[in-house]
Amino acid sequence: MKQHKLLRISSAALIGFSAFAILMVSIMAFQSPQAVMDLVQVKLTNNDAFSSIRGVYGGVGLTIFISLLYLAFKDHTKGLVFAAILWGCYALSRVMTISIEGPLGAFGTQWLIIESVLCFLSLVLLVLKIKLTGAKA
Repeated sequence: MKQHKLLRISSAALIGFSAFAILMVSIMAFQSPQAVMDLVQVKLTNNDAFSSIRGVYGGVGLTIFISLLYLAFKDHTKGLVFAAILWGCYALSRVMTISIEGPLGAFGTQWLIIESVLCFLSLVLLVLKIKLTGAKA
């Protein structure tokens, strides 16, 4: 019983952390798309560029936040699957960049580590949840 409670709390915390990490970037993108791009030293030079950053990092990010928040309260199994896919795909995109364009800078390397750890933790919690509760992924 105590293991189930700890697993529920850990799962909700990881899903919630993921949601709020995405939300922070989303808010920044809505307020100042250039601030998001300054993180990777890219200048936005036209309104379509500003609109695209607002749309992808802001709008899509907000949609991901809402989805994760819902799953944090309603379905931890699906929330962990979603978080594992989300962080895994982010990490995969960085690994692809390394193999195609070459080494990442400090920012990309730091986030590759963070995203990989979050993916791994999501998968570990998912496996534990399936083993302890018999939940299906």
